[in-house]
Amino acid sequence: MALPDDELTSLLDDMESDRVERKESARGTEKIAEAICAFANDLPGHRLPGVVFVGVRDNGSFPGLDITDQLLQNLASLRDQGNLLPPPSMSVRKVCVRGVDLAVVEVQPSNTPPVRFKGQVWIRVGPRRGIANAEDERRLNERRRSLDLPFDAQPAIGTDAQTDLDRSLFVDTIIPSLVPPDVLAINGRTVEQRMTALRMTSADGTPTHAGIITTGIDPLAVLPGAYVQFLRVDGDDLTDAIIDEKRMDGPLPTLLRRVDELLMLNVRTSIDITSGPREQRAPDYPLAALQQVARNAVMHRSYENTNTPIRITWYRDRVEIINPGGPFGAVTTENFGSGPTDYRNPTLAEMLRGLGYVQRFGAGIPITRKTLESNGNPPPEFQATPTHVGVTIRSKA
Repeated sequence: MALPDDELTSLLDDMESDRVERKESARGTEKIAEAICAFANDLPGHRLPGVVFVGVRDNGSFPGLDITDQLLQNLASLRDQGNLLPPPSMSVRKVCVRGVDLAVVEVQPSNTPPVRFKGQVWIRVGPRRGIANAEDERRLNERRRSLDLPFDAQPAIGTDAQTDLDRSLFVDTIIPSLVPPDVLAINGRTVEQRMTALRMTSADGTPTHAGIITTGIDPLAVLPGAYVQFLRVDGDDLTDAIIDEKRMDGPLPTLLRRVDELLMLNVRTSIDITSGPREQRAPDYPLAALQQVARNAVMHRSYENTNTPIRITWYRDRVEIINPGGPFGAVTTENFGSGPTDYRNPTLAEMLRGLGYVQRFGAGIPITRKTLESNGNPPPEFQATPTHVGVTIRSKA
């Protein structure tokens, strides 16, 4: 819920508050993103939103900044650029204070701290912001355990980090992908501490469900539905003959690599050598569209209370990708595919972003639409129900 205008005015007037940051303009977006990160981490434990005021100087005077729709859109986009992980809950709006328009970014405390901006944990230290030290991160990790965690951040009861997680995969692949080299060089943490910091384990060292999915030696032993079932059908109906069948499983990097390889093998490219002086190649499906839908299925599916896999069924005239779990949070069956984004598995989303499989949060469906249109395919068809989400991609005519 947005703060009332009178409370915003009181916060703006409080020059010593650690819930407020003032910015003269929106030019320094990295500094604004660092402030958002710090408010989301809420190290002081206020459990109240922090506010970034754009259009006011540190001394409280107003430079007369023009608050345009484009400025508000730029501020709102900071959440979904993939640099703030996991994405914080925030709102952006224009308010009028004493007759002056300001842009206001309200940031809710995260239920899954620590939140990172470009791999670093920012916090508020009194009225200024700074980078968290090891003790600060320990406090944030302990707080995360006490909050209502999403399923992927909850500990997988009965598992053990020593026997159920692949340490070499974590050290060789996950850490270099998610943590900048300069941060690695100075923090001096053990592998166990890094696993906890990246939510692969809980504060007591138990693997989380995200840890099992991402670096598990045998993810299916804990989450039997954590795989992708592929069928290629020789026709337009599931009752037609099956040409190929595959089951792709394993830790997240292996699973995603195998899915990519299978999609590439099944895309067929026609070659036209008669329409021009140079040959022209046209795939029946743009690979990028198939990849976006498959990766979204892995990221957004429900892993809780279901043994159902993601299903990719490749017919003669279309590809259907179905994942268990209906729309989540701000996404509903009514607005699916056309409006907000939300994250059932925020830690898993962070892993896909760090591994390079997601370039920008919220961009999967727009990329799918654009690449299909550019290739001459019909637009994607979405089927969202309370129990599953399906996407149909049709072949070129």
